[in-house]
Amino acid sequence: MSGHNKWSTIKHKKGAADAKRGKLFSKLIKEITVAARIGGGDIEGNARLRAAVSTAKAANMPKDNIDRAIKKGTGGLGGAIFEETTYEGYGPSGVAILVKVLTDNKNRAVADIRHLFAKYNGNLGETGCVGWMFDKKGYATVEKGTVDEETLYDVALEVGVEDISDSGEVYEITTTPESIELLRSALEAKGIKYNQLEVQMIPQTNVKLTGKAAQQTLKLLDALEDLDDVQALSSNFDVDDEEMAQLQG
Repeated sequence: MSGHNKWSTIKHKKGAADAKRGKLFSKLIKEITVAARIGGGDIEGNARLRAAVSTAKAANMPKDNIDRAIKKGTGGLGGAIFEETTYEGYGPSGVAILVKVLTDNKNRAVADIRHLFAKYNGNLGETGCVGWMFDKKGYATVEKGTVDEETLYDVALEVGVEDISDSGEVYEITTTPESIELLRSALEAKGIKYNQLEVQMIPQTNVKLTGKAAQQTLKLLDALEDLDDVQALSSNFDVDDEEMAQLQG
């Protein structure tokens, strides 16, 4: 795989403690609501909704919360109408950052995002300024201790994934966005537990950061992630695992 969304892996590790479960649930509810509004409330017939519900269940969201979010999306319950957009910008040392947003107030969202970019030595750019550096992919991670490599490769061949890479503690799997549900079904049929399985924007290449630039980039992404309006982040930065451990320690 030419690049990888390092922030996605970091976020998952940080989420293990799940100190922000309420904030996580809020983001998941937004995604379920929008997915249901766009594609209808039938989980089997709506791939985006099926993926959102699966992620919510993996985060131990109560079924009642999921059902209410679907009803909001299909008009069965009142509530805010969320708009979906993606902002693009540059972090420290020119790393590319994509910020996926679901918001009921775009003026608030863009003001908050612009403020954080400026605070951490970055700048919010124009639409298209960095998006060309990323490809939309189906993406999954599987912990290495939960499955042997041969079994995982058998599943990969079965559904025609594009790439499997060893990223230390996990295997990273990429496929086309259209094939992500095939991958989900194949993993679940074999009883293989995945940490993440979603459509992501994967960078074509990565920019290695060290020192202050690495520290500022992590702070910027962490602050952006903490915004209620922000649903997902992608970036083409990379940091050595040893330095990452020091920065997070």
